[in-house]
Amino acid sequence: MTGKHYDVAIVGAGMVGTTLASLLSRGGISVALVEANEPQPFDPQSDFGLRVSAISPGSAAIVQQAGAWKLICDQRCRPYRRMQVEDGVGVAPLLFDAPVFNLERLGTIVENNLLQWCSWQVVKAENLVDLYCPDSLDGINPGPDLNQVTLKSGRKLTAKLVAGADGAASGVRRVMGIRQRYWGYNQHGLVCVVGKQKSNPGVAWQRFLPGGPLAFLPLSDGRSSIVWTRPSSEAERLLALDSREFMAELDEASSGWLGKLESCGPRATFPLSMRLSECYATDRVVLLGDAAHVVHPLAGQGVNLGLADAAGLTESLLRGRLVGDGIGDARQLRAYDRWRRSESETMALGMHALRSLFNADALSPLRRVGLAVVKRSWFMQDMFAQRAAGLGPNAPKLATGAALHSLQKP
Repeated sequence: MTGKHYDVAIVGAGMVGTTLASLLSRGGISVALVEANEPQPFDPQSDFGLRVSAISPGSAAIVQQAGAWKLICDQRCRPYRRMQVEDGVGVAPLLFDAPVFNLERLGTIVENNLLQWCSWQVVKAENLVDLYCPDSLDGINPGPDLNQVTLKSGRKLTAKLVAGADGAASGVRRVMGIRQRYWGYNQHGLVCVVGKQKSNPGVAWQRFLPGGPLAFLPLSDGRSSIVWTRPSSEAERLLALDSREFMAELDEASSGWLGKLESCGPRATFPLSMRLSECYATDRVVLLGDAAHVVHPLAGQGVNLGLADAAGLTESLLRGRLVGDGIGDARQLRAYDRWRRSESETMALGMHALRSLFNADALSPLRRVGLAVVKRSWFMQDMFAQRAAGLGPNAPKLATGAALHSLQKP
């Protein structure tokens, strides 16, 4: 027997899926949200999580329209207004200061588990979304007007549109047979929380080194969350060192920025790759976030791309409804597919090219020339800053300050 009917069934309640659920439900679209595990409660008295994201101003505007941004800021986060980029071969750093580009901030460092927990709390509190949790996807039976979704619990539901926001190992992508292009980098990102002699003054600092970049991201207590990209074997070696040995190598790599290291928390590593789906929409099914694309963390844009997907799909559906399209109609999905695939592939391939350029020691003179050109060109700096802020020319309207209700007006 077929269960309840929805406009949209979302599979995956991570940062992207919960944001999409809140946006759509606030826009008057009926939503089911399927998730295997309820997120762990966030404890602001606990130490910082190992995985953090640099949430762009555009993404913050999207999360605000979804109702979660104030809740996040009431817990803990750290805005940053300066980004400092170094080549690691003695070149003067490239500085980006928010006021120069008419921005209040360049971004905000937020723990991933905090963003997910706050978004989940909003969805539950507003009681506008039907939650199927704990449960997971078993299959999708596409139809011309609606899709039947079968869950592992045996429950069934129908939806005009199924949205896969279920991560890099997406079950939605798998059952729909959507292929991906894959690039393995033989690199891992090593993450941990560290404290230096001087507190981080709210600067996102990145240094390009042989083998991969090192980034220090500011936290609200003055410490930094680091992401150190290394060849996989080297990352495992660093992970196995004792704290004293690791801190000594990290001190050398960070070249005295903010003085010597004084503390270092637990460490972890994760593999780096790039994955691009061949399409983001088919048969009343769409992909968002890591289910659609995984990018190199060089510019920290992975979560921001996913949140832009959620805002872009919301805009496509609400605008389509104004001109008489039904939820999940082919014209809506073609527009979403072209828009978001173009944006994410541009970002992903750009990061792929930069990663190749900065990984090659023989190209360090070319890197120095490139950085010098960018330092002399305000136009190039502004273009980079606006795109990194999530405010580029093809950004969703919700990212650029539009209110959700404005998308429902002719």
